[in-house]
Amino acid sequence: MRVRALRLSLTLLLAAGCASAPSSSTDLTADLGVADAARLIQGKQITSAHLTQLYLGRAESNLDLNAFITLDRAGALAAAQRADADLAAGRVRGPLHGVPLVVKDNIHVAGLPNTAGTPGLRAFVPTENAPTVQKLLDAGAVILGKTNMHELAFGISGYNEGFFTKLPIGTRNPYDRRRIAGGSSSGTGAAIGGRLAPGGLGSDTGGSVRIPAALTGGAGLRPTLGRYSQEGVTPISHSRDTVGPMGRTVADVALLDSVISGSAVPAPASLSGVRLGIYRSYFFADLDADTRTVMDAALARLGQQGVTIVDLEMPDLVKLNDAASFPVALYEAYDDLKAYLAKYPTGRTVEQIAQTIASKDVKATYDGLVVPRKLPAPSGPPVDAAPVYEAAMKTARPALQRHFAETFQRARIDALIAPTTPRVAVEQGPPASSLETFLLFIRNTDPGSNAGIPGVTIPAGLGPTTGLPIGISLDGPRGSDTRLLAIGMAIENLLGRMPPPRR
Repeated sequence: MRVRALRLSLTLLLAAGCASAPSSSTDLTADLGVADAARLIQGKQITSAHLTQLYLGRAESNLDLNAFITLDRAGALAAAQRADADLAAGRVRGPLHGVPLVVKDNIHVAGLPNTAGTPGLRAFVPTENAPTVQKLLDAGAVILGKTNMHELAFGISGYNEGFFTKLPIGTRNPYDRRRIAGGSSSGTGAAIGGRLAPGGLGSDTGGSVRIPAALTGGAGLRPTLGRYSQEGVTPISHSRDTVGPMGRTVADVALLDSVISGSAVPAPASLSGVRLGIYRSYFFADLDADTRTVMDAALARLGQQGVTIVDLEMPDLVKLNDAASFPVALYEAYDDLKAYLAKYPTGRTVEQIAQTIASKDVKATYDGLVVPRKLPAPSGPPVDAAPVYEAAMKTARPALQRHFAETFQRARIDALIAPTTPRVAVEQGPPASSLETFLLFIRNTDPGSNAGIPGVTIPAGLGPTTGLPIGISLDGPRGSDTRLLAIGMAIENLLGRMPPPRR
């Protein structure tokens, strides 16, 4: 019934010539996800070319979201037409045959600029795809374009002063265009939330997939560190960075993960018998009213389905995470970017990139910390980063990883559960890039990132007061990605899909 309704909606929309119209509550294509699109295309109920044209039109009609840096209209339509020709000839390239997707602009797509959201890389055009992108293409995907991001992935607001398609500056939240879409994978989140694409890729160093997915009503996975290749990605920190799939639903993310990792797509788990841990004094601190209301309702429903909620303590979490977080990211940022710029034909040095950074918050970080190899001190001037980094890698980071592993084992839990962010999306503008806002929005996603464990964000619903999306996060043991996705799919089935934006 659902597929038949989607087919009718698409047929009417395209026949009426409304491919570029923004989605509305009566447009069933608003809920079209990656798995839905794949099923419809392979079932020959819609062509890839028609669907690609639909998304390109929506992108062009929603320039105020500032979701894209490069929209590849000609390349995407040509790829979609090839996909349709292959399908007509009985050739299916893979599970993503003809499905339009987007890619964050720090992940290489051959023939398209890879700016990393910074002016100094505006002219850099990779000649090869990142392995993660190649996996999607080998499975039949069509790339619509490259999405906007917080400059050099150093922030969560998406207030990028160097790249925007329409004023006011900053990637915008499709549920309220006065607000942030999160970051640093801001454009991928805004494109999916705004129904300009069913799914795509972001990258995550401390929450940069999960935060924008949660704030724009979607799903996202930070895989176990090392599950995906990081080749062909503009880096911050090799000890923390990973590409991550984003989509309308957890089922979409699971499909993308299966293509990239080569694992099977899991079935939704049975919630009966699942054990989820809560560290309330940290992960549930300082919640706004909407986030608390939605989380309380979700936990109650999970309990009714047989999920056991285990209250626990992680007394060393804050100390260990603080010692392993900024010291690793800020120190590795220089060396890793230097190696990247030398490996690929960018023609730039770190210092040259830093000179042309457009966003004031990122400029201050590079000029004051990254380039001089310094770290902020609790009081007084910045200190040399090298000894603090060495201590983090030798002592704090392994201890943080043990702390998580021991917590999972001792409490016998499948995952930790928390709100993905403590608050709904804040207003977009320069204050959204403040250190205070950054620390608030990465608080729940940063510890798992530093431990290298998988984390997934699940759409939980709209806040009753603000009408803004709220996400639930699950952090699981290292290597438990498939199990985490299976539980996430079951929770999503229980809570239902996120309603589309009204506009």
